[in-house]
Amino acid sequence: MKTLPFFLIFIFLHMAPAWAKEGERFRSLLNGKDLSGWKTDGNWVVQKDGSLMIDPKPGQEGWKRFDDYIFTEKKYGDFILEMEYKYPAKGNSGLFFRVGNKKNPVHTGMEVQILDCFGMNDESMTHHDHGGIIMFKKPKRNMSRKPGEWNHMILSCEGHHLRVAINGVEVQNVYLDDDADEGLPPSKLSARPMSGHIGLQDHGVPHRVVFRNIKILEL
Repeated sequence: MKTLPFFLIFIFLHMAPAWAKEGERFRSLLNGKDLSGWKTDGNWVVQKDGSLMIDPKPGQEGWKRFDDYIFTEKKYGDFILEMEYKYPAKGNSGLFFRVGNKKNPVHTGMEVQILDCFGMNDESMTHHDHGGIIMFKKPKRNMSRKPGEWNHMILSCEGHHLRVAINGVEVQNVYLDDDADEGLPPSKLSARPMSGHIGLQDHGVPHRVVFRNIKILEL
């Protein structure tokens, strides 16, 4: 199985300004103080170290509470996003992107799954596991770190071309008009908006997932 060597991931990330919009560079989406630039009705807490934690309140369970997700105010089309995150044991969240309607991100956007899959065999991974693109593609590898350890993700969106690297290894290199994995219905992702909000999922109690160093480069 081919994976992208870490040094190429490094080049992919840090040489990206060469094809970015003139004058653009990576910029932080978190200011480490408050939720400026984001919108949510959920209980997202900026911690003393500047990281962002979802801290669901008692009784807040399940993933269909879309108002409790957190979304950027701005919409993004083609971009490279870098971030770090850590989950508790069995922790579950997701990175949404190109979301056209924040009230219905599942059907108007796309999601890269964030999930504690530490110890799972590569062959057992599905589109619903860490690094999978929901309802589309399973990850090539399981690169999940232990619960409580920081993971690093890079997401690149350029037209219909999506790439995802987790912890230095490329786990997705796909096009939106590719066939979905065997057993899934035909993919409709190619008909989704090509620009939209970026969001993080609140999966409810007890999924207290922490994020930091969320940076974006517009292409």
